[in-house]
Amino acid sequence: EVQLVESGGGLVQAGGSLRLSCAVSGLSVPDYAVAWVRQAPGKERKGIAYINSDGLTDYTEAVKGRFTISTDNAKNTVYLQMFSLKLEDSAVYYCAANVGWDARLRILQGEIDYWGQGTQVTVSS
Repeated sequence: EVQLVESGGGLVQAGGSLRLSCAVSGLSVPDYAVAWVRQAPGKERKGIAYINSDGLTDYTEAVKGRFTISTDNAKNTVYLQMFSLKLEDSAVYYCAANVGWDARLRILQGEIDYWGQGTQVTVSS
């Protein structure tokens, strides 16, 4: 069973930075993909950053150049480093994971196998 536990959310001023962590357990397969997905109040969940088992990364335009997704395989942790935060970055941030040969393709399409519980990020003016 894959389990994802997010941490690192909080309140930050606009222009500031924050790093989210996703502790991953049970992901003992060669092919996987992990994403950070966020949901603002009244809006749908939207994937913003992706990384797969080959280290290939993708970002949505809204965060490209400001956010960085990375992994520490020794710690089984996926990070989302966020810089230059904006008010519109306020949301619940979820860690999500897929497994299998098509993990990256499906996660980019929004088809998710496993979800974390989410962590709140609030950006204030």
